[in-house]
Amino acid sequence: MGKLAVVLFNLGGPDKPAAVQPFLFNLFNDPAIIGAPGPIRWLLAQFISRRRAPVAQQIYRHLGGGSPLLSNTEAQATALQSILRGRLAGSEVRVFIAMRYWHPFAVETAEAVGDFAPDEIVLLPLYPQYSTTTSGSSFDDWRCAAAKAGLTAPARTLCCYPTQAGFVAAVAARIRPRLEEARARGRPRVLFSAHGLPTKIVAAGDPYQWQVEQSAAAVVAALDDPELDWQVCYQSRVGPLEWIGPSTEQEIERAGRDGVPVVLVPVAFVSEHSETLVELDIEYRGLAEAKGVPAYLRVPTVDCEAAFIAGLADLVGDTLKRGPGCLCSQDGQRICPARWRRCPVSAA
Repeated sequence: MGKLAVVLFNLGGPDKPAAVQPFLFNLFNDPAIIGAPGPIRWLLAQFISRRRAPVAQQIYRHLGGGSPLLSNTEAQATALQSILRGRLAGSEVRVFIAMRYWHPFAVETAEAVGDFAPDEIVLLPLYPQYSTTTSGSSFDDWRCAAAKAGLTAPARTLCCYPTQAGFVAAVAARIRPRLEEARARGRPRVLFSAHGLPTKIVAAGDPYQWQVEQSAAAVVAALDDPELDWQVCYQSRVGPLEWIGPSTEQEIERAGRDGVPVVLVPVAFVSEHSETLVELDIEYRGLAEAKGVPAYLRVPTVDCEAAFIAGLADLVGDTLKRGPGCLCSQDGQRICPARWRRCPVSAA
């Protein structure tokens, strides 16, 4: 095969307090997040980032002033690289990281990939479920960066893997000990919490919510408990728009009314960052205590869980068997029903 570059995509996070406002500006200046014309979007991003920066800086103070997302993603990249080098004997494999809103940006990573001079490239998002606002935005960003860097190696893009066996097994493995612990306080309710989206984005055909539901259902099947009480819910709502629901806050409050323990599963995040370590561990835990939830147990993200990393390696291996340039799901074909017209894989 020669030289293989695998590029992992993730959101990124500020590495110090001074980076919080520019990170937020980059986020809100993304046309996949705010669809207004360029000049208006730029002004809105300036306004929102300045307004939200003090609150966000308070959040990151809980984490030592910056996000741990890059270091956690680096650990995943190292683990994946190790497996791929073992499986692809005779090939030189290097795993790179491209963040969307903070360093290393796609343009920096594309230059590093160019210096490596690979024979083939696999683009792999660390978002199991596809959304135009996450993986889609990262792919658009990468295409521009790759063109600027003059990359000519054939590239294969994997858009999603919501029910990939390794991912599902890793989530289930993380849930089981928390579930057993919660049962000491009653019959628990498992809440699969994912980052929310404005309703209008899903109504326009974004398949994210459908894929999140598929992930949760697959994990429940892996847990093999027909009596399991579970619910998908959505966190991190910002702004005045209507968002998909039910919200995680609503479900925690309902659990309090019902007097049942909560096992909270971050089903759309694969590594720890502010929305797990602060929003789930501090803010929602406080809400659970205030609403009388008998027990609140948060399941860790999959991080470097062996099954998850092996699953990513499986995805890379399967993707290499397909033609370059195609967008493919975990199965090499479209998995989304036709109504999700923003799915990047062409409908049959």
